[in-house]
Amino acid sequence: MTSTPQDVTDQSTDSLAERARDHLWMPFTRHSAYDNGTSVPVIVRGEGAYIWDEQGRRYLDGLSGLFTVQLGHGRSEIGEAMARQASELAYFPIWSYAHPRAIELAERLAALAPGDLNRVFFTSGGGEAVESAWKLAKQYFKLTGRPTKHKVISRAVAYHGTPQGALSITGIPAAKEPFEPLVPSGIRVPNTNHYRAPEHLRDDEKAFGRWAADRIAEAIEFEGADTVAAVFLEPVQNSGGCFPPPPGYLERVREICDEHDVLLVADETITAFGRIGDTFAMSRFGVTPDIITCAKGMTSGYAPMGAMIVSDRLFEPFRSGTAMFLHGFTWSGHPVGAAAALATLDIFDREGTNEHVRQNEEIFKSTLARLSDLPIVGDVRGAGYFYGIELVQDKGTRETLNDEQAERVLRGYLSTALFDEGLYCRADDRGDPVIQLAPPLTIGPAEFDEMEQILRTTLTQAWSLL
Repeated sequence: MTSTPQDVTDQSTDSLAERARDHLWMPFTRHSAYDNGTSVPVIVRGEGAYIWDEQGRRYLDGLSGLFTVQLGHGRSEIGEAMARQASELAYFPIWSYAHPRAIELAERLAALAPGDLNRVFFTSGGGEAVESAWKLAKQYFKLTGRPTKHKVISRAVAYHGTPQGALSITGIPAAKEPFEPLVPSGIRVPNTNHYRAPEHLRDDEKAFGRWAADRIAEAIEFEGADTVAAVFLEPVQNSGGCFPPPPGYLERVREICDEHDVLLVADETITAFGRIGDTFAMSRFGVTPDIITCAKGMTSGYAPMGAMIVSDRLFEPFRSGTAMFLHGFTWSGHPVGAAAALATLDIFDREGTNEHVRQNEEIFKSTLARLSDLPIVGDVRGAGYFYGIELVQDKGTRETLNDEQAERVLRGYLSTALFDEGLYCRADDRGDPVIQLAPPLTIGPAEFDEMEQILRTTLTQAWSLL
């Protein structure tokens, strides 16, 4: 039966979970989990680093929503900027036109980006930005007389988005299999998980980084440099559990790309906007890519917004004549989203958010490292406010959880137990089983301790279930 607006208004919040179960199709969700009477968690409010469900229970947001709410919940200043913009100009496309907020935001992002990345192409999110970058790479090489350069190289277990092209760049077989055949020409190389490095490289992180980077050179040479357009990588890889770049790795990848006339694309959908302690993680690591893709934290999650930021060299073929980038989105540069992004950047500047992350990152790291005394914790790794805790069944041999253990302990226990104990984060098994943490960038030692205590309790119980 179809409800009238009045019917919906009269329903109590007690029915929200049931209504979600009956009508809401949630991404990346096993809906069978709610067929046995288990309620869909319904989050109704956020303030600072905390969220509340419809029953009034409070949780520490240890994942910033989805690596997104950099400045915390309840920032009325951002909402007010969005409301002002909506009352002035709610929407207008930037297809051959412009509006003030898109201009201002493009100029500001160009000033913050490293090197000569001065041209900003707006999208609605990170997957669209990755899709845009691959398409640009292919069209750029066609316009400059190298039409056979179309292949892309990315890393094992890396996640780059759900559109067909971005999914082809993604290195998670289980995420791709239901949708194959995908866009051809995606090639995979090793990631930078030093904990799982070849045994002879485990004691030398720099040598491991050189080894991993050289596999990219090997792949380009095997495929033929005249067929490879770009290398896509996250400065700190998300899937698999927060793999930071080993010393010298990004510098070596930059050299390899230059040697073979291949574009280096930094997918900063997660790592940009303070997550690693700078507006862009590549700036923190001191390496300039040809393209940056970003989204999420640009608006601190207050509006959907993404961007592809491009070097002057890549824009040059489109500067004159009849050439145009035959690509775009209805919501590119949305005025309200751009207003949210500008307000977010204003707060970053005023509150010194990047500096706050840099001042506290070692405390965060050392607090999580205390969990290494637990038998189930194999590795604690990451950078800035972005960490993964890898779970094992044997610390000595680094033996990971088997499929049955991962199903029973990771998904069957930890996913709900952490939430029940008051911590929203991610228990993930794309690659090896990990707990991922990416809290709002505004928190400090007190919240770090709160996370550690909840994790200690739940991981101790998880070990007893193996």
